[in-house]
Amino acid sequence: MLKYLLIVLFFLSACSSSNSIDQLETNIENHIAEEEGTFGIWFQHLQNPERSFSINADTLFHAASTMKTPVMVELFRRAEAGEFDLSDSIKVENRFYSIVDGSEFQLDLDPEGDDPFERREGEMATIYDLNHAMITYSSNIATNLILQLVGAEETTQTMRELGAENILVLRGLYDMKAFDQGLSNRTTARDLGIIFERIANGTAVSEEMDSLMIEVLKDQFYQDVLPEYLPDDVVSANKTGFITGVRHDSGIFYLPDGQSYVLIFLSKDLPDEDRGRDVGREISLKIYEWLMAEKG
Repeated sequence: MLKYLLIVLFFLSACSSSNSIDQLETNIENHIAEEEGTFGIWFQHLQNPERSFSINADTLFHAASTMKTPVMVELFRRAEAGEFDLSDSIKVENRFYSIVDGSEFQLDLDPEGDDPFERREGEMATIYDLNHAMITYSSNIATNLILQLVGAEETTQTMRELGAENILVLRGLYDMKAFDQGLSNRTTARDLGIIFERIANGTAVSEEMDSLMIEVLKDQFYQDVLPEYLPDDVVSANKTGFITGVRHDSGIFYLPDGQSYVLIFLSKDLPDEDRGRDVGREISLKIYEWLMAEKG
C-alpha cells in the first residue's frame, strides 16, 4: 500500500512539474508574441532534463559574436590534441583575407575601446590571452587571429561532431566582400544550447578543457542581457552577440542552491534593439523566478 501511494505521489509530482514547465513556456511564448522581431529560445535545466523547453529552436539567425564560442571549442580541442599549447604566442597582426577571393582586409581598430588587443598591434600575445579577449571583450581582432589558426571549416565540422547540425562558422569578422554576397556565420538556439550543455557537462572537449572554458566565460565583460535582472549571487558563464537588428546572449547559469541551466536567447529583425535586449532580460528573470517558485 505504501509503495502504491509513493508511486501515485511520484506520478502526480511529475505531472505537476510537466504542467509547470508547459506553463512557463506558454508564458514566455505569449510574452514574445507581443514584441516586434523574431526570437529563438532554448532552456535546459542541467540537473533535471525534463525541465526544458524551446521556442523557434531551429530558426536560423545571424550568429554575430556567438560564433566565438564554437571557435573557442575548436581552439581548445586542438590544444587538447597537442597541436599547440595555449601558452604559445603569436603576433597580433591586423591582416586578414576574404573567403571570396583571398584579398586582404583590415579591421578598423579603436585603441581607446574596451578590447585590449586593439591597441597591441605588432606585439606578441599568448593564444590563451587572445581567446580570453575573444570571449570576454568580444575581441574581433583576436577572433580573426584564432580563426586563422584553427580554420572555419574545421570549426564547423567539430560542431557537427558534437551534434550541432546548423551552426555554420564560415568566415572571420568584417570580411565585407563575403558579407555583401550573403556569406555569414549562422546559428540556431538548439545548436548553441547543445554546445553549451556539452561544455557544462564536460563533453565538448574534456572535463579539464571544458572547465577552463567555463572559467573564461565567467569572466564575461558584457553582462547586460540575460544576467542583467538576476540577483548578484547567480553566476553566469555567457557570450553575447549583436549587430544591427540583432541582440543575442547564450550561456550557463549557476544558482547558489546548486541548480544550473543553459539558456539561449537569439533575436533578429528588431526595430528597437534596446527593447530586444530588454526582452532577453525579462525572459531570463521569468525563468529564474519560476525556478525559485518550483523550489518552494
